[in-house]
Amino acid sequence: MSIFSDFAANLSLGLATAFSFNNLFYCFIGVTLGTFVGVLPGLGALAAISLLLPVTFHLDATSAIVMLAGVFYGSTYGGSTASILLNLPGTPSGAVACLDGYPMAKQGRAGVALFMTTIASFVGGSIGIIIMMLFSPLIVTAAMQFGPAEYFAMMVLGLVAASTISTGPPLKGIAMVTLGVLLGIIGLDLETGLPRFTFDFLELSDGISLVAVAMGLFGVAEVISSVRVIQRGHVDSRSITFRSMAPTRDDMRRSVGPVLRGAGLGSVLGALPATGGAIAAFMAYAVEKKLAREPERFGKGAIEGIMAPESANNSADQTAFIPTLTLGIPGNVVMALMLGALMIHGIVPGPQLVTNNPSLFWGLIMSFWIGNVMLLVLNIPLIGVWVRVLSIPYHLLYPAILVFVCIGVYSINNMAFDVVLVMFFGTIGYLLRLLDFQPAPLLLGFVLGPLMEENLRRTLVISRGDFMVFLERPISATLVAMTTALLLWALWAQLRDRHAVKESKVKGAQPE
Repeated sequence: MSIFSDFAANLSLGLATAFSFNNLFYCFIGVTLGTFVGVLPGLGALAAISLLLPVTFHLDATSAIVMLAGVFYGSTYGGSTASILLNLPGTPSGAVACLDGYPMAKQGRAGVALFMTTIASFVGGSIGIIIMMLFSPLIVTAAMQFGPAEYFAMMVLGLVAASTISTGPPLKGIAMVTLGVLLGIIGLDLETGLPRFTFDFLELSDGISLVAVAMGLFGVAEVISSVRVIQRGHVDSRSITFRSMAPTRDDMRRSVGPVLRGAGLGSVLGALPATGGAIAAFMAYAVEKKLAREPERFGKGAIEGIMAPESANNSADQTAFIPTLTLGIPGNVVMALMLGALMIHGIVPGPQLVTNNPSLFWGLIMSFWIGNVMLLVLNIPLIGVWVRVLSIPYHLLYPAILVFVCIGVYSINNMAFDVVLVMFFGTIGYLLRLLDFQPAPLLLGFVLGPLMEENLRRTLVISRGDFMVFLERPISATLVAMTTALLLWALWAQLRDRHAVKESKVKGAQPE
């Protein structure tokens, strides 16, 4: 009975926190901005959260995380709008909605597609929240047994998994993680107080600002990449009315199974490192096509082709918070920004967060329910508004974005040096994209690097410099073995791809 009473007390505390005026207000701001940036192709949650990080300096920790989380899952709600209407995904996870959403729009069923994806998003998000509520306390109980050796091994595994499983060549991902770790240790040494890699710049004594790195790599670089790509959308908003949103009975019947299967799949994948909403959406689509009695309908306007992916990516967004909050291990780059925002406020994510800051943890979970209801209320009546947003010319948006970037980063420390850093990392981020290097692993390494160093040093102090401690403890030894296996797989995959390229060149050179 004590477990149920504790659970009820936590829910009561979370509701009281989430329903405070400040948290309700910032939740509304977050989900509204999230939907807006999700609708606009090319921005996405990552750039939006990077731009909003300076604002969180002036908020308490709970309100800040509630707002940033609202932007994150709100962008997924809005990401399917441009996919359905323009065949341009607003977010990476919304790309799957193009496959059947755009054909539905061409058949005159855009209203039905927009309405049904909103319902799928709400159901998927709700299932993800329930799973988070049930399993987070269990993970915290297990994590309380972890020591610094286990935490270091787990962080290394998370970084290697994020760099080898994500898109792009695995070795390039590992290189980006390594660069991120090196950037993260710039500044004064925590134990000796000696400067490291500051190159006599006094401004680097406290390290490189997370805000400058995030806004440069993802905000400025995104603007540079998108400025010549995104064109003004041509959408007839008058054709999408409330009457046109009404689904048929056949639509409803075909949607139930895909929504539930997509939510289950997304909930599992969201909690794993280096997966997230995009992979969950693609896998959910593949599963539904495999299970369908008429797979030939997919790609031609099948309702299942939009319901399962939308349910999957929204449930994945919710369960992505489980390892971030309970273990302090971000599964994707957006969660790394969340981790950084908490650390900026002096809160260290992990099991201690749940025990020492229960109002923040359970208040955030309860705010997910409120945010999902707000999104349901916002999206259905305001679909016409979001459709008109697609008509805003991008050449009017990007100068305003760059101005807000400069104002935001300058307002933190009142230093022009930070603005220079943003522009520097913006240029680096754009060059990395041209060279096919993914910047996301760099940010993960930047955030986790100092934490890894701290746990490594603590472990070596306890073991008196004996590195064998990582293999003598069962949990850390298992994590080290998994990391080694991933590294070997990455090396093998790189060699295999090079061999395949050589063979294709040889075959192409042979005369017929």
